[in-house]
Amino acid sequence: MRLLVTGGTGFIGTPLCRTLVRHGHELLILTRSRSPEVTLPGTRSVAWDAREWEQAISGVQGVINLAGEPLAAKRWSRGQKRRITESRVQTTRRLVDAIAASSTKPSVLVSASAVGYYGNRADEPLTESSAAGSGFLAKTCQAWEAEAQRAEHVGVRVVRLRIGVVLGSGGGALAKMAPPFQLFLGGPLGRGRQWMSWVHRDDVIGLIEWALTHPQLSGAVNATAPHPVTMRELCTCLGRVLHRPSWAPVPAMILRLGLGEMAELLLTGQRVIPDAALRAGYVFRFDDVERALEACVHPAGGGTADLAPVCQDLGALNHELRTTIVAMRHALSLLADQIAGPLTEEQQSFTAIIQRNLDRLEALLKDFSA
Repeated sequence: MRLLVTGGTGFIGTPLCRTLVRHGHELLILTRSRSPEVTLPGTRSVAWDAREWEQAISGVQGVINLAGEPLAAKRWSRGQKRRITESRVQTTRRLVDAIAASSTKPSVLVSASAVGYYGNRADEPLTESSAAGSGFLAKTCQAWEAEAQRAEHVGVRVVRLRIGVVLGSGGGALAKMAPPFQLFLGGPLGRGRQWMSWVHRDDVIGLIEWALTHPQLSGAVNATAPHPVTMRELCTCLGRVLHRPSWAPVPAMILRLGLGEMAELLLTGQRVIPDAALRAGYVFRFDDVERALEACVHPAGGGTADLAPVCQDLGALNHELRTTIVAMRHALSLLADQIAGPLTEEQQSFTAIIQRNLDRLEALLKDFSA
């Protein structure tokens, strides 16, 4: 097939394009760069211009839309939230406008969305037929999908891929989760009870290919593994795979102070089931989270994946970490002095967790120094 791809140079897009080319597809990659360097054989760049889009789309059989500002790239200021929304909604709107204006229309549009569509739903199992949720991400996903659905009015089959937490080497969620574990500081975020609807990157790629070639698949499709896990379970498995303990939970209060509204992305979750994909006959390559993490950390080619920069010499961090421990104990003491009256139960719990983790970290540092 001749395919047009947006977001073709990102964490999912880059390996997707390699896979599609290897499987015999010809690719046009939309890019904002004025002088793109596309070295992958079987691909060609198309400038980020509406007229160029219309011409390129007229000759393709399918369109894959993965464009969007990364959700966890920056703190969610008003401007960043606008970029998150516009990079998805406006790009998809322009893409569908170009499809509608093209002389020969593609047969299928596979457009990314996210499980954030469902909002915070606690323990409720969610399938594609579940109602949309509320909140910033849910509203963004709803507007994003609505733009993609417009392509159905011009006879294009639309698959709205609601992608979960993607696990893969070289980026994504694992690149942010792994460094604390590698420094023996890993643990769940908040209480750890929130659901993590994870999916291995290979299965996101597999589902995109499946959607392109199976005409019976249309509408919303949850791109998540069949067995979601809680944050605590995910961190326990990651610790086993990295041969590190999962013992240092990050209190919700700390996350909210440091990340603002974006903390809710980490502290809440969805228990999503890929009902449509399973009913359509898709077979997941990774349906067990520990096996998926193992594949990310220890690829089939051998060795260990480059998840993120790792400090190999923990002794070099000894002085800096000890200084940090002293500073944090002092900050907790000052915080307690500034609070009028007795501490609330939540404040007492927060302080106890921090003190306990500082004690554990100090003990570990003594062991490394010995």
